[in-house]
Amino acid sequence: MRSISYFGLMAVGILFLNSCKKESQASCDLRPSARVDIRTIAASKLLSAEQPQSSDTSEMVLLRGGVLNTKDHFSGESKSVPIAPYYIDKQLVTVEDFEFFVKATGYKTDAETYGNSAVFVFEHDAWEMIDGADFRHPFGPKKTRAEANHPVTQVSWNDAQAYAKWKGKRLPTAAEWEWAASAEGRTQSIYAWGENMQEGAVFKANFWQGDFPSKNTKADGFEATSPVGYFGVTTLGLSDMGGNVWQWTLDDINPTPEEASGDPPTRKLTKGGSFLCDPEVCHGFKIFGHSSSTPETGMVHTGFRCVKDVAIHH
Repeated sequence: MRSISYFGLMAVGILFLNSCKKESQASCDLRPSARVDIRTIAASKLLSAEQPQSSDTSEMVLLRGGVLNTKDHFSGESKSVPIAPYYIDKQLVTVEDFEFFVKATGYKTDAETYGNSAVFVFEHDAWEMIDGADFRHPFGPKKTRAEANHPVTQVSWNDAQAYAKWKGKRLPTAAEWEWAASAEGRTQSIYAWGENMQEGAVFKANFWQGDFPSKNTKADGFEATSPVGYFGVTTLGLSDMGGNVWQWTLDDINPTPEEASGDPPTRKLTKGGSFLCDPEVCHGFKIFGHSSSTPETGMVHTGFRCVKDVAIHH
C-alpha cells in the first residue's frame, strides 16, 4: 500500500504552483506522485487479461503520415519527427468502456491494488491520498460514482496499457498525439480547436475558471470531468483534445530537478491539460503542452485514448 503524507502533498502542490507562476510553462500541473516498484504486479496483471479483442476502427479516425515539427519535451530543442499512418480514437476511453474491460477480464487497477489514489479535494483546496478512490469512485467511496459517459480516471499508465492491449490497440506517442491535435500538422493554432479557450459565451474545453486552487466559478458547467465530446470536435472529428483530463502517452520523460528531489524515477508523458488547469497558472491545453507522472500513479484528472497501427499489406 502506498501513502503520501498530507504535508508531502501540500509541498508538491506549492512547489509546482510556484514553478508554474514563475515560468508560465505549458508543462505544469499540480500533481502528487507516489513511486513504488510494481513491475512484478504490472506484469502479472497484464498476463491475467484475456486475449485482445479484434480491433474495430469504426470509432477511430485514420490519420495520414507525415513529419511533425515539434520540440523536445525535456530540452525544448526543435526537432522533426516522422509519423506513420495510424488510427486514433475519436473520443477518450469512458468509464463504461473501462468497466466493460474489467468485467470481461477481471483486471484490477493499480489504485485498487494499493487501496488509495490521488484526489484533488475541493473542500481543502489540496491534493490528498484518499482510501478507496478508484475508477468507479474517482473522488473516493463517499463521493458520487463516476458517470458512464465521462472519461475514465484513476487509471495508471499500466492500467491504460492493459486496456489498450486488450482492445488490440496501444497508447499514442506524444508526437502522434500532437500530430492529431494539429490536424496532421496543418494548423498553427495554439489549441486543437483554434486560438481561444472561450469564444463569447461558448467554452471550447473543460478547464478551471476562477483562481486555482481556492475559487472555481464553474462557468463552463463543470467542477470536475464532463461527458466525452461535450465541448465539440476538431476538424478531424476528435473530441477532448485539450481539457477535461490529461491523457497518457507512451513516451518516457526524465523528472525535473524539483520532481527528482522526491521522486527520481523516469516518468510517462501526459498531454492535453485537465479540468484542474487554470489558464493563469497551467496551460497544458496547448497542442505542444505536456505534463508527466509515474506509471503506477492513478489520478482524478488523468485518463487516456488509444491508437492503432495501420496494417501494411505486401
